[in-house]
Amino acid sequence: MIANIIDHRKQPYRYRKINAVVEASSHDNTAKDADVSHAGGPDYDELEHSSLADAILWAQNFGGEVTLYLYDQDGGIYPVER
Repeated sequence: MIANIIDHRKQPYRYRKINAVVEASSHDNTAKDADVSHAGGPDYDELEHSSLADAILWAQNFGGEVTLYLYDQDGGIYPVER
């Protein structure tokens, strides 16, 4: 179940091809003012070059509570070069 969505897209009106990441919402428990989750969920999983609608359906099918992170189509799941 999607407990939260964090949108990191720089182009927020692009929805046909995005990247998505899910993590257990319990990873967010230490964030200031976060709701506390004890409902399990995946440590990490990613979906590349998918539509926003498909990413939501994909994330909804994980057991437990998940946080869905949205990124532009070539962002978020690739190493950041410094």
